[in-house]
Parts: sequence; structure tokens; C-alpha cells
Amino acid sequence: MSPFQNNPIGVIDSGVGGISVLKCIREHLFHENLIYVADSKFAPYGEKSSEEITHRVLTVFDFLNKQDVKSVVIACNTATAASIQILRDRFSYPIIGMEPAVKPASLMSKNKIVGILATSGTLLSAKFSALLEHHSNDIHFITQPCFGLVELVEHGDLDSPALIALLKKYIDPLLKEKIDTLVLGCTHYSFLKPAIQTLIPDHIKIVDTGNAVANYLKHVLVEKDLLSQNIASGTTNFWTNSLDKNADKVMADLWGGNPESYNYRGLWV
Repeated sequence: MSPFQNNPIGVIDSGVGGISVLKCIREHLFHENLIYVADSKFAPYGEKSSEEITHRVLTVFDFLNKQDVKSVVIACNTATAASIQILRDRFSYPIIGMEPAVKPASLMSKNKIVGILATSGTLLSAKFSALLEHHSNDIHFITQPCFGLVELVEHGDLDSPALIALLKKYIDPLLKEKIDTLVLGCTHYSFLKPAIQTLIPDHIKIVDTGNAVANYLKHVLVEKDLLSQNIASGTTNFWTNSLDKNADKVMADLWGGNPESYNYRGLWV
């Protein structure tokens, strides 16, 4: 038996988008203690250099290591692309990353035309380019950088006229290309599914990676003998360095559920 089984799992993101992944992890791993860290003061990561992103992520990891985490999920496509290899070289515990759901979208698409909404940081990364190349034999991928969406989600805006107008601007070119599958390549965008569905035909499938990541995390924990032995439901603690006075409300709204199901810990750095 591993002495670390009941240690917490860290989940990090540039901001609140990774809460979409956290919710999937909570559903699949009900007994685990979870620590969510939002680096919102420095969001979005999508327009930062790889060096800047890696510096921020290492700062978050320093904080999580003080909490004795047994594993960390990088619930951010951009941060994964920029820094996951450096992190895995530096830390011995399991580190789970994100990548846009290109493979499942490729298998799902009937007409072989797939649209991808993502940050510019993700789209410009070498890791993403390699992923596309690997799956592009018979698939036509159309990528769309989405400036401004992360910032709106960070402020809890999921359905304002300004948000809908921005989404329409990014989605319309993909519809003109006759996509039948749409990949959400940023964890923030998962919270925009209801808004996106109002802008696309019913036959277009929306794909993200939250459940796949949660399933893989569970597999790794079992394999490494790190699965919690707690009988009670696990705790969920939220930390943020956001300067927005409504940060706790935004997190609570995105998390949903019983207010007693989590603890808001406020500023972490």
C-alpha cells in the first residue's frame, strides 16, 4: 500500500476553465481530495510565450507541492503544450496533461471535416502541430484561434450578447467549411457549450476531453497504487490569485451543486 494514497490531487489552470475538468474528476473519483488552483491573475496563457507559461506553471507546482499532492492534472491545453515535458522531468508523481480531442473527433466525423476552437498558444505549439499531422491523413482540420473568449469566461460571462457575437464570429467560418464535428480545444470553452449549440446545426457534434482525462487519471492512480482509500466523499478546495472581487462567485457558479461541497480558500500567491 502506498503511503500517499490519501494525499490530494492537484488540478491547475490559467483560470477557471479547468473547473470543467474538475467536475468530471469529481464524478469519476468521488472519494479523492481535490485542490484546484486558478492562476487567474496571469490569464489567459494563450498569448504568452512558452517560457512565461512554464514559469507560471512551475510557480503553481511549488504551491501544490507544499500541499503534498500525489498527482497533478494540468487542466489547460496551452500549459500542457508548453510545459508538460519539463514538469515530468522534474517531478516524480504522475502528471496528467490535456490536448484537444483531435483523435476522437477524427473517428467521430462522417464527412471528415473537423473544426477546432482553441487559443493561439495551443494552435501555435509544436505539440499541437504534431497531433494534427498524426491524424490528418484523411481528415481536413480547420483551426480557429479565439481571442477574448477566455477573458469573458473568467468573468462568468457565458451568454451575454457580446459573448454570442464573438462566438458567432469564430464559428461562422467553420460552418461555411461544412464541418460536422467541433473540437473545444480550451477547457474554458466547455462552459460555452450551451451558447455554442444555439449557433450550430443539430447534426454537428461537440467534443471536449474532460471525461477522457478523468478516466485516464483514475487508470493511472490504480496502476500506481495511489487510489484513495477514503470511505467518505473527498474534499474540494479552490484557490485563486484573481484580483476580481467576484472571483469566488464565478467559481461557485461554474462549480454548481451544494455550497457545502467545496471550500473557497482565496488568494494563494
